[in-house]
Amino acid sequence: MSESSDKSQSKVRGFTWTVGDHALLSSSDVWGEALVEAGRADPRIVTVTADLAETTRLQEFKRAFPERAINVGIAEQNLVAVAAGLAAMGLVPVVCTYATFAVLRAAEFVRTDLGYGRRNVKLIGTLAGVAYGQGGPTHHAAEDLALLRAVPELVILAPSDGFEMAAALRAAIAHEGPVYLRWGRGTETPDASKRDAPFVIGPMQERVGGSDVTVLAYGPTVQEAERAARRAQRAGVSTRVLAAPTLAPLDRDSIVCAAKETRRLITVEDHSIVGGLASAVAETVARAGLAVRLASLGHRERYLPMGVPEDLMAIGGFDEDAIYEEILRVCRVAAPTADDDWEDR
Repeated sequence: MSESSDKSQSKVRGFTWTVGDHALLSSSDVWGEALVEAGRADPRIVTVTADLAETTRLQEFKRAFPERAINVGIAEQNLVAVAAGLAAMGLVPVVCTYATFAVLRAAEFVRTDLGYGRRNVKLIGTLAGVAYGQGGPTHHAAEDLALLRAVPELVILAPSDGFEMAAALRAAIAHEGPVYLRWGRGTETPDASKRDAPFVIGPMQERVGGSDVTVLAYGPTVQEAERAARRAQRAGVSTRVLAAPTLAPLDRDSIVCAAKETRRLITVEDHSIVGGLASAVAETVARAGLAVRLASLGHRERYLPMGVPEDLMAIGGFDEDAIYEEILRVCRVAAPTADDDWEDR
């Protein structure tokens, strides 16, 4: 076993969190309450669940509006199809289940009924990535973005904490058309600065300023990237962090700007680097004709084992420590310059 592998394995502490601990997930409570508030303001909003109302935070909405809460049972394809039908009747369905089931089990229905049909459905995929690590690879949603990024007309949002999730939910409901909200475990520390901040679909957000390297992240990895960047700053590496709460439509202008200004990019995600943010950034800089040093952290052509999320992020190589080490590694090598660009003019 390699030294790096030894380090990752040493972090495994065992199964210390289960889905039964959902009552502790205060960050998820924030958006659950926001959904109830939205329901009071708009009688068209209904919820649809696949027998997971309590663990996905739809229970409070059900208590407030029992006649507007629908349970289709453990049938994810019907979940999406029923929601599409409700949207066709003028309602605004908010659908919620685990991300791996919402997307992988119901992929054709999401593509055909929501994307092609352009139904006004808000699909929330919870426990994305390795957020439910103890469920094993069957419950690790590491391919959902690779599938959904190819669906035209589908907006994809990936907020990083409860306040941003609540704001993203409000923005999704206001948006006319299908939206996928990718949500993690819900234990991410809520960022109080975003408590009342509006959510604008599209733009990336600069979370940490820097000029030597740019780290791009979304969802739970944003906070990991912020902590790693501040460590790098103390080590003398000026590190920028860009959060990408909107993955479709992608803010390509911010990527190009960061590529030109720092010439070093690192993508971080709790998702396969094939088809996720890594692919999106590579596509963007290639099309722009920019010479950059690009590194990607995320799931790499293997299934991660069962384990608590923090351990799996360490094993997978996309936690704070891995990001910090990658920042230092990338900055040891000279960055490309503007003279290296091959853009056609």
